[in-house]
Amino acid sequence: MERRWMLALLLLLLAVQGNAKHDRDDLACDEVKQAIREIESRMRAGYSRSQGEKLEARLRKLKLKRSKLCR
Repeated sequence: MERRWMLALLLLLLAVQGNAKHDRDDLACDEVKQAIREIESRMRAGYSRSQGEKLEARLRKLKLKRSKLCR
């Protein structure tokens, strides 16, 4: 009987931990998407050549990160 309680508690802890990781991943994904929107908005407003190169590089990195985080 006690073994069942320990198993149930272990399963409950694992389930909670899994949900916490999922929430962190969702939050990180949302932050990356927001950063992409901000850069795209800034690019629509106009920029110099050097600024454009920096913005494009940052945008490429963020899009790669989004492809790994947001599934």
